[in-house]
Amino acid sequence: MDLSTAAKERGIEYFLIAYTDLFGVMRSKLVPAAAIGAMQRDGAGFAGFATHLDMTPAFADLFAKPDPATLVQLPWQKEVGWLAADLWMNGKPVEQAPRLILKRQVERAAALGYRLKTGVEAEYFLISADGSTIADDKDAQAKPCYDQMALMRRYPVIKEICDAMLALGWGPYQNDHEDGNGQFEMNWTYDDALVTADRHVFFKYMVRQVAERHGLRATFMPKPFPNLTGSGCHVHVSLWDTAGKTNVFKDAGGELGLSPLAYNFLGGILHHAPGLTAITNPTVNSYKRINAPVTLSGATWSPNTITYTGNNRTHMVRIPEDDRFEVRLADGAANPYLLQAALLAAGLDGIEARRDPGKRLDIDMYALGHTVKNARKLPLNLLDSLRAFEADKALGAALGPEFTTGYLKLKHAEWNDYCRHLTQWERDHTLDC
Repeated sequence: MDLSTAAKERGIEYFLIAYTDLFGVMRSKLVPAAAIGAMQRDGAGFAGFATHLDMTPAFADLFAKPDPATLVQLPWQKEVGWLAADLWMNGKPVEQAPRLILKRQVERAAALGYRLKTGVEAEYFLISADGSTIADDKDAQAKPCYDQMALMRRYPVIKEICDAMLALGWGPYQNDHEDGNGQFEMNWTYDDALVTADRHVFFKYMVRQVAERHGLRATFMPKPFPNLTGSGCHVHVSLWDTAGKTNVFKDAGGELGLSPLAYNFLGGILHHAPGLTAITNPTVNSYKRINAPVTLSGATWSPNTITYTGNNRTHMVRIPEDDRFEVRLADGAANPYLLQAALLAAGLDGIEARRDPGKRLDIDMYALGHTVKNARKLPLNLLDSLRAFEADKALGAALGPEFTTGYLKLKHAEWNDYCRHLTQWERDHTLDC
């Protein structure tokens, strides 16, 4: 697609050329339509060190080359077009770029004869503009999930977002109030992993933008309120043939309708789960969701052990139907590209190594998890997860040494920065030692 032509045909006056850095922060330049031809050819220039990438001020210019296939004309501001971009430096792709990491895994899957399709459940809170409280003071039920009144008080926001997804052809099919007060979830149709990741990135931007237009603030923070359920990002995973016509996870004769290959893929995810958490749960705050005490609603809805089951939401992986499984580990802070890439890398390793996920556990892990012998626990904090990722040589090699080294370096620096802060809890409990 020629973007200059698209601009004229669609009435686009400006383009946002965007990429996400290693921490999932979207970085963009606003480019007038008159200049988009050169940007499509050469890319928009950035200073890599100014974002969360493992670079220094001495690095050469970073160029974000837009992918025309990702063009989104902002439904609420039609003169602006948004484009996901791939990063280049010195004429070569930037190997630590999250979108490229995912594309590399997609290529690896294709070489093996597979195509990953995924859907995400991106939960978020609508909060006050200053971020201190949920925005709706009437949303106070102990069990607010699916509360129609609370949902419809936010109808203008929800409708605008859902209307946008309808206009963009994403196939949204339901919107609901989630388990935390002020928390919502919106679902759209699954697709190829890269398409889902591009849409997930844009969705997070769109939700925040629309919320601001209504005088609110949206947050995907994993655990913004200690007594409320955190925001997960459950991923529904299925593997297909390269034509995208046959779901190779389905097997009418298999356990719960899944094929041996599906269980090998699942075995890979379970095997690499400790290291995966560094990517699926990438912040200090993430571990206040997956290792949380019981919330106001009576359950955290988050895993704390590396187990799988059938249609049971108390485990890390759930098999709700015979065509997919749901990974319930990730949270709202996960980088959409790295999330998909890491799950695919782990799953492909499971296929190649024929990893056995073991027997499923059809029990309530919240009530009976303590009775299960040798059930592996998830990391308790970000440092533990980074150490697990560092020790997982196979996962690190699959995602690439440049990415792995840079990600670990920046995330360890983030952990160290966190540790330098003195909390009120420390003052309250140790001031008189």
